[in-house]
Amino acid sequence: MNAKAEPTLKYPESEAFYAEALRELNHLGLPFLLAGTYALSAYTGITRPTKDLDIFCKAGDYTRVLSHFKSIGYSVEIEDDRWLGKVFKGQYFFDVIFASSNGTMPIGDQWFERARQIEVFGSPVRIVGPTELVWSKCFIQLRHRYDGADVAHTILKAHDQIDWHALLAYMEVHWEVLLMHLLNFRWIYPSERDKVPRWVMDELLDRLAKQLDLPPPQMKVCRGRMFSRIDYEIDVKQWGFADVGGEGEWRNE
Repeated sequence: MNAKAEPTLKYPESEAFYAEALRELNHLGLPFLLAGTYALSAYTGITRPTKDLDIFCKAGDYTRVLSHFKSIGYSVEIEDDRWLGKVFKGQYFFDVIFASSNGTMPIGDQWFERARQIEVFGSPVRIVGPTELVWSKCFIQLRHRYDGADVAHTILKAHDQIDWHALLAYMEVHWEVLLMHLLNFRWIYPSERDKVPRWVMDELLDRLAKQLDLPPPQMKVCRGRMFSRIDYEIDVKQWGFADVGGEGEWRNE
């Protein structure tokens, strides 16, 4: 595809590092995808500064990627073995990501089936598809970082390229998060409501209607921790709510 735009580098002198890194990744031959700001720019035309690259790969390949770059002289760091490693050369780095920090988004074969190809720093690179781009940003809702605008802009500019059945399947357990983003989109762009298929809204609103007829859960749970462990820390430590896993208080105790 022809990218609608590309981001600018916060540090222009880092271009040589990123160009070299992409060439090495292509030479390595393992499947990877470029995500983050580069994918957003390609689909929406939004240009903004970026300080790194987000490289997505499957969990089974992430150690191979880190090991390869370590063998050729780069510094590597495993920041969180549940989802994130980093490759450094001096002050410059790129992230190697194989899931989300809250465990909802493992990178799998479907990601590569819907990927698109663009050129970045002279190398052919596959970027995440718009379906997966939306999914990757839905849970980024921290006090200091919120990607809701990126979700809305991707729907606005790439709605016809989103596999809505796949997106609903990805978010099956957390369908309310998808509904929140779609309602947000409708409010932001009232003239563009038809960009979201009617059947998607009907399905989600039917789930909500059925849920409203049911009693509230007995176990006190704070799923806000899936958005931000810090912002919802008090709920777990002082107010008796269960974390994403584990036990909490019961409502009737």
